Amino acid sequence: MKKLTMVLALAGALWAVPSTSKAQDKASAKLGWKLGAQSYTFNRFTLAEALNKLDSCGLSYVECYPGQTLGGGIEGKMRVDMDAATQKKVLDLLKSHKIKAVAFGVVNARNAEEWEQTFKFAKDMGIGIITAEPRKEHLDIVSGLCDKYQIKLAIHDHPKPSHYWHPDTVLAAIKGRSPLMGACADIGHWVRSGLDPVECIQKLEGHIHSLHFKDLNEKAPKAHDVIWGTGVSNVEGVMRELKKQGFKGVFSAEYEHNWYNSVPEVKASVENFRAIVKKL
Repeated sequence: MKKLTMVLALAGALWAVPSTSKAQDKASAKLGWKLGAQSYTFNRFTLAEALNKLDSCGLSYVECYPGQTLGGGIEGKMRVDMDAATQKKVLDLLKSHKIKAVAFGVVNARNAEEWEQTFKFAKDMGIGIITAEPRKEHLDIVSGLCDKYQIKLAIHDHPKPSHYWHPDTVLAAIKGRSPLMGACADIGHWVRSGLDPVECIQKLEGHIHSLHFKDLNEKAPKAHDVIWGTGVSNVEGVMRELKKQGFKGVFSAEYEHNWYNSVPEVKASVENFRAIVKKL
């Protein structure tokens, strides 16, 4: 009887430990939030290996990046010029993990033909958001392709001296163009540029399609990622503002630190994210 009691107590303790099970995302889903990861988080690994890591973090969505080796018995890299047979293999690989590719980037095509190829690739792969930093002379081209393919273009903000480091530049780029053009809010890069992420989110209200979610150890250009909620990015404040705005879209964890063993930190970040969602 004593042994049985000990077993039941141990089972209860294990049950109480926070889990990163994919089934736990119901509260996020009610808000219209899709929590996933940028596969660049695992850029030292193949896409197939990255998907295994997403599984272990309890994530159901991925933003793929161009140039990642595919792996899993599939030859080649994640590229917009993949042939149809390779695309099918990648889609089958994603399906086997029950993971949906929701975005692709960061992209910067060189001409109109490459932009067309990028949008066609996204359409064929069922990807709804292209993350990019388009040249000024390509903005009208991109706007037309957004409408043609009904795919969103999310302008990403690399830090200074990137052209799009400030929300005002993003707003200027999308003004008067397709409503499918908006922002990919990289909150960590804003911190690196000396900006307040909550104020940036407020400036971009109604125009945010997705986020590259980060928390940083300090407000400095060379700051590094830390577990969400333990750094200086005001993660909870950002999430509260997004809920207030009625944001519906993709959060991609982009953890650019401890490259070869970041899974425990990503997993802890996912748990903290879900705990904050329950508080909102």
